[in-house]
Amino acid sequence: MGGEAPEPRRLTRALSIGGGGGGWVPDEMLQLVLGFVEDPRDREALSLVCRRWHRIDALSRKHVTVPFCYAVSPARLLARFPRLESLAVKGKPRAAMYGLIPDDWGAYARPWVTELAAPFECLKALHLRRMVVTDDDLAELIRARGHMLQELKLDKCTGFSTDGLRLVARSCSSLRTLFLEECQINDKGSEWIRDLAVNCPVLATLNFHMTELEVMPVDLELLAKSCKSLISLKIGDCDLSDLIGFFQSATSLEEFAGGTFNGQGELTKYGDVKFPSRICSLGLTFMGANEMPIIFPFSAILKKLDLQYTFLTTEDHCQLIAKCPNLLVLAVRNVIGDRGLGVVADTCKKLQRLRIERGDDEGGVQEEQGGVSQVGLTAIAVGCRELEYIAAYVSDITNGALESIGTFCKKLYDFRLVLLDREERITDLPLDNGVRALLRGCTMLRRFALYLRPGGLSDAGLGYIGQCSGNIQYMLLGNVGETDDGLISFALGCVNLRKLELRSCCFSERALALAILSMPSLRYVWVQGYKASQTGRDLMLMARPFWNIEFTPPSSQNAGRLIEDGEPCVDSHAQILAYGSLAGKRLDCPQSVVTLYPA
Repeated sequence: MGGEAPEPRRLTRALSIGGGGGGWVPDEMLQLVLGFVEDPRDREALSLVCRRWHRIDALSRKHVTVPFCYAVSPARLLARFPRLESLAVKGKPRAAMYGLIPDDWGAYARPWVTELAAPFECLKALHLRRMVVTDDDLAELIRARGHMLQELKLDKCTGFSTDGLRLVARSCSSLRTLFLEECQINDKGSEWIRDLAVNCPVLATLNFHMTELEVMPVDLELLAKSCKSLISLKIGDCDLSDLIGFFQSATSLEEFAGGTFNGQGELTKYGDVKFPSRICSLGLTFMGANEMPIIFPFSAILKKLDLQYTFLTTEDHCQLIAKCPNLLVLAVRNVIGDRGLGVVADTCKKLQRLRIERGDDEGGVQEEQGGVSQVGLTAIAVGCRELEYIAAYVSDITNGALESIGTFCKKLYDFRLVLLDREERITDLPLDNGVRALLRGCTMLRRFALYLRPGGLSDAGLGYIGQCSGNIQYMLLGNVGETDDGLISFALGCVNLRKLELRSCCFSERALALAILSMPSLRYVWVQGYKASQTGRDLMLMARPFWNIEFTPPSSQNAGRLIEDGEPCVDSHAQILAYGSLAGKRLDCPQSVVTLYPA
């Protein structure tokens, strides 16, 4: 097979020769063949061939991602897949990252930890995302699985402290990965890092970037000396001049992010900072133009560069990126400007992932020449044809720029565009034809996000998205469409869409319910800012078995407000969360959320 997964239909036919759903094929052989099928949707399809294939899939499945923690009960999932080695569970909606979900919303890890603490001998890796994890949860997990655990990822989680991390460090001697990025952690001391160094000799990846955890340089140096396999370290605030000993000891290090330059402008303070020879990924915090030269000796071999948290100007970006011809991943703020993106296009021909975050909304010296528009995106499309991922905040955009992406970026898998509201006038709206050309050209696209301004996409453009997005599984749309008709037209084409997020749209509850019913593969939808009623009554049109509907009512200030045609106004407080679930009604809804179905 050459290591490639067989196409599911062909595999089903081949193993079914002889009748009985492949009854003549030994279980061991079937289990081996299914091991080549990694896509969870393909595995799901194969498990439906017959009861025997369903059983073998259950016993051979090594990894499962639960896209929403309330979609299935932990007990049911673990009974279905008793030999899981790796489990990922996602909690709160993505909107929690932007302050749109209350802290008491739910997504508690306790039910999952309780089940995992029962006899479940195979689990080696656990990934929880946007969930509430307590020290008690970590203690229960470690008591049961600590001797087996090789990978623990707590991604954007809350509720625990460094006391819980000390338990992990003391009990998980086989731990290879500890990921804590963007978690809210109660810092009770840095002893946990020292414990990691003493008890986890095979640790290869440690990430507590974008947390407020303080770190002692001597502890990091001990970590480097004890963990010879350490290849990736991402930390919080720690002056880079204090890490000279760490870098000398971390001979295997390939990736580093975090640290700070607290003595900006002091030309000699960082002169002795030397990165390990294998370093190929960097993300330095608060770096200015005077500190850039410490990167230059490694710039030609860098594959990943994160400049989102630096003080670099447009010109600084141009100077640095021109020295990095082998970049595969680049993350910047929009201070890079169109001129900087032109340098990226000319230099980084191998680039696969590009992220352009928004900068300071007030502007400043750094952003005199900053701001990304259709000029920069067009240059990127023409110059970087290996791109698989683009996420960009732009100040201006045209249909032509989107058409260029559709023409040249044939490997694009994930595209996300946010149109900022800084400029009073946008060159070319609506973007109907450009969006259609992009979707038609980028046939490998599976994830698509488009957050515009009012008037950015007409009903016709929304219909084009539906017509041309047959393979897309996740979509986020904001400020799109004009009427309910546009939404219905969009929904009729989204046959494979599994997850949909809508923000700041002019649609009625009735249209939203009918649209959701029209998308046969949809498993999750979140809406914020629409024409909401006080009770969510029309949302009951989409009520059906195994489908949960949760409703956050509009603000009391908008109660009874109508617009000219007699419909409710668009209310930014109102939210809908609807999702497929085998677990029934959840029991931990906050008072701000109303469960419409099941009642």
